[in-house]
Amino acid sequence: YPPKVQLSKLINSLKGVSSRLMRKEYPEIHRYLWKGALWSPSYFAGSCGGASLEILTKYIEQQNRPK
Repeated sequence: YPPKVQLSKLINSLKGVSSRLMRKEYPEIHRYLWKGALWSPSYFAGSCGGASLEILTKYIEQQNRPK
């Protein structure tokens, strides 16, 4: 994302767009929502310190398996 965009605004936009798309594609979803909210108002943002996509993918895949 562009560095001048506030992270909170980017996340809010992503949640809004994805929520509208999911509600459009799955109109029955409203039955499963809590007070009409699809997403929690909170979010988490982390940094990977310049690790490559390959290293990150490998790390994430290993999280589901016991060592």
